[in-house]
Amino acid sequence: MTPEAVVFDIGNVLIEWQPERFYDSRIGVDRRRAMFAEVDLHGMNDRVDLGGNFRGTIYDMAEATPAWRDEIRMWHDHWIEMASPVIDHSVRLMRALQARGVPVFSLTNFGIGSYDHAATFYPFLREFDRDFISGHMGVIKPDPEIYRRLEETSGIAPDALLFTDDRADNIAMAASRGWQTHLFEGPRGWADRLIEAGLLTKEDAA
Repeated sequence: MTPEAVVFDIGNVLIEWQPERFYDSRIGVDRRRAMFAEVDLHGMNDRVDLGGNFRGTIYDMAEATPAWRDEIRMWHDHWIEMASPVIDHSVRLMRALQARGVPVFSLTNFGIGSYDHAATFYPFLREFDRDFISGHMGVIKPDPEIYRRLEETSGIAPDALLFTDDRADNIAMAASRGWQTHLFEGPRGWADRLIEAGLLTKEDAA
C-alpha cells in the first residue's frame, strides 16, 4: 500500500542528538562517563519529554546533585549545542514530500519548552502538517498510547502510515500496530525507502 502520510522522529533523524558527545567535548570522556554513571540524565530528560518544566526539571536535578551541579545545568543552558547539527538531507526529504502533497507528521519525544527553544533555531520544526510532541501529550515512545493517539487524531489507518525512527524499540512498537516502518540509520537509506514506497523520485530524494 502506498503510504498516505509519513511520520518523522526528530532526534537523530532530523537533528543530531548526542549529549554524550557534547559532554565529552566539554568535560572529557572520563568525567562524562563518571557523571552519567552517577546521575540519571536520560531519566531526567524523559521527565522533560513527559511535560516537565524544561529549566525547572534540570535545575532541580542540579541542586539535588551538588557534585555535578554546573555540569547538569549545561543540559539546559547549552541544550541547542547537544541538539545539533541539523541533518540537512532529512529536512530536504521532508520538504520534498510536502511539495508532492504528502502529509508529514512529527512523532517525537520532546519537551514543551525544549521544543519551543529548538524551533527558534530550526524553523522547519514548525512546518509539519501535524505535530505529535510527547511533552504536550504526556506520554513518550514506545508507549503504545502515543501511537494510538496519532492514529485516532489523524484518522489514517495504521497500514497507511510510514514511520522512521532511529530507535529499534520505537520502530518495533509501530510495526506491531501495523505501521509501515523504516529504522533510520542515515538519510540516504531513508531516501531510498521513500523512493521504494513510490512517494519520491530519485531527483526529489537527492
